[in-house]
Amino acid sequence: MYPSAVCFSLCVCVVVVVVVVGSDADDDDVVVESSDRYLRFFPFRGKKTSDPVFSIDDDRGVGRVFDGIGAISGGGATSKLLVSYKEPHRSNILDYLFKPDFGASLQILKVEIGGDSQSSDGSESSHMHTAMDQNYNRGYEWWLMKEAKKRNPDIKLYGLPWTFPGWVGSGVGNPFKNSTATAHYVLNWINGAAEHHNLTIDYIGVWNERTCNPSYVKLLRRILNEKGHSHIKIVVPDAMDWSIVDELVKDKDYLDAIDIIGQHYPGASSPKSARGLGKRLWASEEFSTPNSLSGGGCWARVLNESPVNAEITSFIAWNLIASYYDGFPYTQDGLMTANEPWTGHYVVSSPIWMTAHHTQFYGPGWSYLLPHHGLGNLTGNGTYIALTSTDRQHLTIVIETMDACDAVCDYPMPSKTVADEQEISFTLGGSFKNIRQLNVWHSYLDFSKDAKTVLFEKMSPISVVNEKIQLTLRKNEIYTLTTLTNGQKGYHGTPPDSKPFPTQYSEDFEEYEIGAEPDLLSQQSGAFEVTDSGDKAHGKVLTQVVTQAPVDYSVPKVFERPVSAFGDYSWRNAVVRIDVLLDKKSPNAAPGAYLGSQVNGGGMLLVDAPGIYYFVSLSNRKARLTACPESKCKVFAEVDIKKLDCGRWFSMRLDVQNSTALAYLNEELIMSAEILPLPSQNGFVVFGPETFGIAHFDNLVLSRAENRQERAYLAELESRRKMRGPLLDEIPLNRRS
Repeated sequence: MYPSAVCFSLCVCVVVVVVVVGSDADDDDVVVESSDRYLRFFPFRGKKTSDPVFSIDDDRGVGRVFDGIGAISGGGATSKLLVSYKEPHRSNILDYLFKPDFGASLQILKVEIGGDSQSSDGSESSHMHTAMDQNYNRGYEWWLMKEAKKRNPDIKLYGLPWTFPGWVGSGVGNPFKNSTATAHYVLNWINGAAEHHNLTIDYIGVWNERTCNPSYVKLLRRILNEKGHSHIKIVVPDAMDWSIVDELVKDKDYLDAIDIIGQHYPGASSPKSARGLGKRLWASEEFSTPNSLSGGGCWARVLNESPVNAEITSFIAWNLIASYYDGFPYTQDGLMTANEPWTGHYVVSSPIWMTAHHTQFYGPGWSYLLPHHGLGNLTGNGTYIALTSTDRQHLTIVIETMDACDAVCDYPMPSKTVADEQEISFTLGGSFKNIRQLNVWHSYLDFSKDAKTVLFEKMSPISVVNEKIQLTLRKNEIYTLTTLTNGQKGYHGTPPDSKPFPTQYSEDFEEYEIGAEPDLLSQQSGAFEVTDSGDKAHGKVLTQVVTQAPVDYSVPKVFERPVSAFGDYSWRNAVVRIDVLLDKKSPNAAPGAYLGSQVNGGGMLLVDAPGIYYFVSLSNRKARLTACPESKCKVFAEVDIKKLDCGRWFSMRLDVQNSTALAYLNEELIMSAEILPLPSQNGFVVFGPETFGIAHFDNLVLSRAENRQERAYLAELESRRKMRGPLLDEIPLNRRS
């Protein structure tokens, strides 16, 4: 976390989007002719600046072309729980993200090209687990891109790998060792999008926040052109690294192969050498801040300060939606939050409306005006930007006065203190001198005890008087002034109330299609897919299918085994059981399996997260209780399991009560241990194979074992599982409450 300023005073943060129609400020407290109370400003009570005049004109032409505001699904598995929402809540959420003139109205959707490995908050399945495998229905990014296109056919699509399957890395973790194979791997994903989902990819990246290989980029450009994809623009380096500019300056072929320099968290700055290359400059990953009011203010700053101070023309938030469990890394770092599919609850957060202040009033193809003619810093700090449509018939101005004390970004941004109040004037010239009226939208982020926050409220139009607009701005406001008459604060009613993850949960996987990734189970490393077991007693099961360690994104440690996680981070004292099959007929079968309870971490932290783990290993015929998933961890108990046979289903059960852990194999108690000191007080439930390899799982059952009733529920489900008769149709095993 890198807060941009340390502040010890209470600040009020206001975001106001104002479409200005006219202003005639005769009163020091009333600066526009409007009946709206939010356009009437309070008497001066602090530091106040003079009344500078800023020009808004195109007399000297226009500046860079705006490319769009978007968000990222992935990096990783950040949209995992969204797809599990029931209607109408799922469609309502998607409307807030993508529907034009409704909510965020996003213009770019950037998605992860899944690579079977952990990439922040989970792993996303690859379209090619092996060199001989191709499947273009895995995961949820295809679905999400289609839903975005359904709402906005003009939205641009952008793909980027965070990780790669092990075969792409040639077994050494380097996807550039065989650049041809990697380029065709990416090409197959692009072709799959078109052939299977009628989706056209507009932008492609190389490797998220990792090495950007010039030879590979040139090869990828050539192959894309040869295969009919010359329209696709290549973005490099997709990292926090401006040194690529020096490489591009020295290598003309490299420069010619790329279209966009995409930086992560540029902090509203860019080197002069980058601005002089003649390439578009993007914040291809930005934000990554909790979606509180402060986070909304941060995002408002990014969208204004970056074009003013860095000539950046596109801003892509990580992430689109916080649809992963609270307690995973970067909790609630999305434009909005939707991580309770079991209730349908979601939160439309302030960054949605900060985005709407821009996306609902200008779009890709509009041009920024030039510095001092429509882009600039305010005298009392804060910024203003102005954009015009291609025909110069429309104008939108956005002004922000976010103070760094209130609008704190987790990554570095300028930390200037904004004046408590400042008076400014705009004069409209050039193509805009005949504008007589502009429309106004307003937001106010109030961090005070009064909590009078207002988000994206439409104001009465105001008039431009003698080609001039006068405003009095308080600290932490945004105004958007525009000739456009569209705009809407969409509303789908109040979402259902929030509730914790159910204290009883079971899953037998029978309701899913083959190849599906089950609801609520969040794969963290590897790929877990529903398959047909061919066994009437088990039917459909969950199979971990990755047999070779992927090119991992987690550093400095990498995942030694696949992981699936679920539940509630606050959990302690739970009983969890699962059926396991390690098929000796498969040369790629995993040698063992594990369960974990009270695992104190998610996402990348799961690589060595403390908890209470129960391992069963057929390679050495032993079972053990340990304090973490690594081999070097403390072992609390270990026993021989000579009776267990590879190739037959067996059950594992882990019962944790306070500091006591009980491990059962085929419902027989085989270990009991006092876990002192406790590795963790609370955490998620996890399971998976002991190493990368094929392993089948079925009949997952969880109960918070805090009372006899919950223990009875577990016994009831176990009884029904054994029946495998008509009663199962009457009393579904997959009950979730």
